[in-house]
Amino acid sequence: MREDEILRQNPCRIKGYDRYHTPERPTATIAQVYALADAMPARFAALIIVAALSGLRWGELAALRRCDVDLDAATVRVPRKLAALKDRLEFGPPKSAAGVRVVALPAAAVEALQEHLAEHVESGPEALIFTGEKGAPLRSGNFGRAVKWTKTVASVGLVGFHFHDLRHTGNTLAAASGASTRELMHRLGHATMRAALIYQHATSERDREIARAMDRRITGEDRRRP
Repeated sequence: MREDEILRQNPCRIKGYDRYHTPERPTATIAQVYALADAMPARFAALIIVAALSGLRWGELAALRRCDVDLDAATVRVPRKLAALKDRLEFGPPKSAAGVRVVALPAAAVEALQEHLAEHVESGPEALIFTGEKGAPLRSGNFGRAVKWTKTVASVGLVGFHFHDLRHTGNTLAAASGASTRELMHRLGHATMRAALIYQHATSERDREIARAMDRRITGEDRRRP
């Protein structure tokens, strides 16, 4: 110890524990998303598609009501989440103020929602959009057992795939489509850049696509000097 009583080094430091590493999660292709939706009971097909194309969290999806969806504007409002506590389900605000947002939906998600609303959702504005077979709010554990999740995802080539990976898929797709970090933060519902930056690696694949397109154009041109 130095004379100023400040230690030169932390004696309790454990090698490697000063680093934070988030393991890479898998993403699904669009074909795999639709294959997974087709493998689900009919009332859960739209849940898979919307989860993958909106980037919403499980609790946000489970809390959606008819009044939150605007099919004409192709948007979904996220004003609440559904949390599974030890002895009950509880509706509450999203994780942060940034979680309260309106997310634009691709046409494919709007189409899936339109069919789902007509076939599986009650008519009132407060009716939950995604529910279990008996109309009760969704619990992740009950849902997983009902759809035989582990077996079903494996059947479409997604071994080890979690429901949360659909959110990862959607956000990676948004990043690859050219979304900026700020735009990703909005879709994610995050107040800080840290989570959004995880998805920016997708832009490197987009950059490679641009380079390949340049190659095709170059190959098609006469490269001889005039």
